[in-house]
Amino acid sequence: MPSGAEAPLHPLAMKILLLFAALAAAARSEQLFVGDQVLRVTASEEEQITLLRGLGERAELQVDFWRHPTRPGHPADLRVPFHSLQAVKIFLESNRISYSIMIEDVQELLDEEKKNMMKSRRMERSTSTFDFASYHTLDEIYNWMDTLVDDHPSLVSKIQIGQSYENRPLYVLKFSTGGSKRPAIWLDTGIHSREWITQATGIWTANKIATEYGRDPSVTAILDSMDIFFEIVTNPDGFAFTHSSNRMWRKTRSINAGSSCVGVDPNRNWDAGFGGSGSSSNPCSETYHGPYAHSEREVKAIVDFIRGHGNVKSVISIHSYSQMLMFPYGYKTAPAPDHQELNELAKKAVSDLAAVYGTKYTYGSIVDTIYKADGTTIDWAYDNGVKYSFTFELRDTGRYGFLLPSTQIIPTATETWPALLDIMAYVLEHPY
Repeated sequence: MPSGAEAPLHPLAMKILLLFAALAAAARSEQLFVGDQVLRVTASEEEQITLLRGLGERAELQVDFWRHPTRPGHPADLRVPFHSLQAVKIFLESNRISYSIMIEDVQELLDEEKKNMMKSRRMERSTSTFDFASYHTLDEIYNWMDTLVDDHPSLVSKIQIGQSYENRPLYVLKFSTGGSKRPAIWLDTGIHSREWITQATGIWTANKIATEYGRDPSVTAILDSMDIFFEIVTNPDGFAFTHSSNRMWRKTRSINAGSSCVGVDPNRNWDAGFGGSGSSSNPCSETYHGPYAHSEREVKAIVDFIRGHGNVKSVISIHSYSQMLMFPYGYKTAPAPDHQELNELAKKAVSDLAAVYGTKYTYGSIVDTIYKADGTTIDWAYDNGVKYSFTFELRDTGRYGFLLPSTQIIPTATETWPALLDIMAYVLEHPY
């Protein structure tokens, strides 16, 4: 055994650790997903799309759409709780809607995810190094940010742009070589808290930016003229909740007056087509737009920051999953004035992304590529003068969905990097 290496944990010891973790979860009233399945459903006609949307409105079934039904022939993914499986499958079969099982038991994937996080923590304790190939808690990410700042004090600083609903700090990493109000690029990950691959990709990417300055000519040129602001955990309350209570939580954690349902979809809360048909007025919905635009502290903090800065040239908001690169608009079908330019840039970015491991992305406007979505980050940014506004949907296409194994973190981040660099370099070379 190599010097300093720890003996692998005995299988029985690992089982005991997992048992304790399960007991701890029960003590914390952590939601379990034993027997829940993710079904891939494909409607062949508009009438079936309407029927599928109705499934999501039936509170007793508690169906969670991971990917919404959009148009005939385009698959939708839905997590169905074990107690609703029979009813949902009978409903689909009786309406001749085809389906297949993508995930046989959601809890099995969650148990594996938890086991891998526990292994990573043991390794980190023994080597005192951050494991980029593992998922991390909010505290671990915030502590790592401080380490990054300490390691690159002349390039990276940490700023606080506000507080969340539950009074957690909203931290942003600032990459700058000096000067004030320089042209800037805004990046964010984790606005939907259950999309863990995004926060993990954010950590890897922030580290890459810091370590490549002075080595990579593109990164160096960008940071010699522009600043990069990076919010890695854009929805910290929701993210903390995915670790403590409900791994599948998507929204913020704000209280909704007159409803027992908690939270707002922060990517439907922006003042860009706010409250339209591509979002929900039901506080229990995963796409609830909130009581008014920018009602969520997490959203308003970014709005105030970008407006206050006054020279943000690009906003890139990173989500998962579906393997897409999109640009405005989502809230209307009319093409954006810069549609052609944004489309060409997206085309190059996905081509360079695919060159790494062969991962295929689709690209285009939000409304054409995925579905109508009102109140999104990049539509607001574009309508407020930020020309180069893009959103990524990272891996995969549904085999694991929001439960992408940690073994795919570094490959995902690695392939996304050239696409990000394409956009950032283009912004540098095309000032406006």
